[in-house]
Amino acid sequence: MTFQKLFLLFFFGITSFISAGVPTIEKTYSKEFYENGHVKSEGWLTMDIKTDYWIYYHPNGVIKAKGHFKNNKKTGYWYFYSEINEKLKEGHYYNGLAEQWWIFYDIANEEETKFQYKKNKKNGFALIYKNNRLIRAEKYKDDTKIGEWTSVIAFKRDNPNVTF
Repeated sequence: MTFQKLFLLFFFGITSFISAGVPTIEKTYSKEFYENGHVKSEGWLTMDIKTDYWIYYHPNGVIKAKGHFKNNKKTGYWYFYSEINEKLKEGHYYNGLAEQWWIFYDIANEEETKFQYKKNKKNGFALIYKNNRLIRAEKYKDDTKIGEWTSVIAFKRDNPNVTF
């Protein structure tokens, strides 16, 4: 036998031996149902741990929330909806906690509020829009409002170094 043939036999033999001894981690698609038969949630599991894309539903079958998981914790950008399919809020999760900018929709008052979050709490500014027009800015620290402005001039005067 030539060296090349011996090397190939050795390589494939070692590869087969190693792969036979390593357990495979299987990713499965999971669905949970309400008693009425509608899907309650669906998404990917790896060893009973939520991973990748998931969708949650209201009992009437309308999407309630959708986004990604990593190690059983929400991660990335998520969307949340009402039972009549109106968008309620959307924003970023990191390691299961709300982070960065979140948008909340108040359909009844035609308002949209953008909040800055850090570690699941309002920390930073909130910008409140009505009919797509900025009407107010607020400042939060640990979920407590500590400032409010209704004019751009007053906001810039009190926060000269802030840019969005």
